[in-house]
Amino acid sequence: MTTATMPLPPGGPVPNADPSLEPIRAKVLAGERLTLAEGEMLYSTPDIWTVCELAQLVRERLHPGVAYYNINRHMNYSNVCALSCKFCEFYRKKGDDGAYTRDIDYIRNQALQAIETGATEMHIVGGLHPYLPWDYYPDMMRTIRDAAPKLHIKAFTAVEVVHLAKIAKQYKRTDRKAGIRAVLTELKQAGLGSIPGGGAEVFDDRVHDAAFKGKIRSDEWLDVHLVAHELGLNSNATILYGHIDQRRERLVHMEILRRAQDQALARLGYAGVEYHDPEAENIAATQGLDRRAITLTGEGARLPTPDMAEREAGYFQTIIPLPFIPDGSEMEHLPGPVGLENLRTLAVARLMLDNFPHVKAFWIMQTLPMAQLMLQNGADDIDGTVVWYDITKVGGSTTHQETTVADLQKAIRDAGYEPVERDTLYRRVTREGKNWRTGE
Repeated sequence: MTTATMPLPPGGPVPNADPSLEPIRAKVLAGERLTLAEGEMLYSTPDIWTVCELAQLVRERLHPGVAYYNINRHMNYSNVCALSCKFCEFYRKKGDDGAYTRDIDYIRNQALQAIETGATEMHIVGGLHPYLPWDYYPDMMRTIRDAAPKLHIKAFTAVEVVHLAKIAKQYKRTDRKAGIRAVLTELKQAGLGSIPGGGAEVFDDRVHDAAFKGKIRSDEWLDVHLVAHELGLNSNATILYGHIDQRRERLVHMEILRRAQDQALARLGYAGVEYHDPEAENIAATQGLDRRAITLTGEGARLPTPDMAEREAGYFQTIIPLPFIPDGSEMEHLPGPVGLENLRTLAVARLMLDNFPHVKAFWIMQTLPMAQLMLQNGADDIDGTVVWYDITKVGGSTTHQETTVADLQKAIRDAGYEPVERDTLYRRVTREGKNWRTGE
């Protein structure tokens, strides 16, 4: 199959190619880690063509000629939330119009509907409900596992996990990880298979205090994912950008994530190299993260596989850049990012997060046409069929935001790739109708 690339502008080579990007090109070709200063160059250069070209080079090394999708079903168990984040239009307070909390019968029915449609995954998140008891959450896991044993359960953002540790009376400021480990262990025993990447937003105290004060900060978010990895649970990571954040803050966010992934990959037996970036040294120190760099983007690099997590420990599978959508939130006066900023941010994420196996263009928030373009500029995954999504609604969408397998496959083929159905852990799926199995 011909490799899909971003088309050159009329007239052939880029007329305003930025020669200052050539040292970055050399490092990308060699599979070396880029510094924060080089990340700033990727963001500031007018030569977005070269930025996208380099991101595509990395994407093709890792996943030549293919793009991934899955058949999944999202479920929000409640939109009642103790927080009131300014960027969020999802949350409600108890008694508000539109507030809901799903009972166990509803959850069982959702699992049965999921397997009837051939889904391999149920993706579950919700608000920080101040009144639901701890038992509700492992009961939810057991209910789904009993109704649909093959269905992978990806559930509970780091923000939710900290909340659950508190209501389970396991959370202590003096030993946060112990409480997180206790609830994740019980949830895993009940059926939890992995955790999503939501709630990260942007790792910056200024942004945090202005946009989502009261939500956990980066250190607690990382604690949840690091403990999940220790327990053999894989996870994803997100970045919600384009509100009051600055590009520099996004790069620091990426630096923290890749340092955390260095730690996960080291546990899986990967060897690191010394990495020195004077601007980033304090980041590793303040987060308590390893300073040796492990990259996966060089020629012949070996990607982690799901069996590694089963044998040893988990890791970050995917980075998912999410554009801020202002409609309906307290920050709806902000314009949100434009398409070129979305494209650039995804390409920069692919280049900076050199140890993340996958980059997802989440079609629900990027739109399917933009996700197609992103497949040609760094992304290798566009997510799945979804069905119900109540967190954000692009352009007046309702909570019923569904696409078909045929549409996803066509979108991928039109972008120049072979569509590959995957499960949550990126194992290839072979199916006959609703019946399916996985292989490596």
